[in-house]
Amino acid sequence: QLQASGGGLVQAGGSLRLSCAASERTFNRYDLGWFRQAPGKEREFVAAIRWSGGTYYADSVKGRFTISRDNAKNTVYLQMNSLKPEDTAVYSCAASDALYYSGDLSHGQAYSYWGQGTLVTVSS
Repeated sequence: QLQASGGGLVQAGGSLRLSCAASERTFNRYDLGWFRQAPGKEREFVAAIRWSGGTYYADSVKGRFTISRDNAKNTVYLQMNSLKPEDTAVYSCAASDALYYSGDLSHGQAYSYWGQGTLVTVSS
């Protein structure tokens, strides 16, 4: 089970940190991802981090967002800086068991577990 939190309303240029806590003893073997879905748009990949620590970002957030994980706390984070109105969306976290999948983490089909979303609204 994944539980995302940390969303809210922020002005353009501001920062937010999203958290996603997992209730899974083997958390450290999972690859983790963040996706977002804006109103009227399809879900899109934001960032991912492998169990080994490798990270991947969508071009639209590269240099502004940072994904990290704390295996001791079973938590993955998304630090979002220099936020833009176009970052407004519901952000969801997802987990992929690295024992069974080691491919591309930028598409939703890579993930078996999804948390509920947290809304991020960036005002101009």
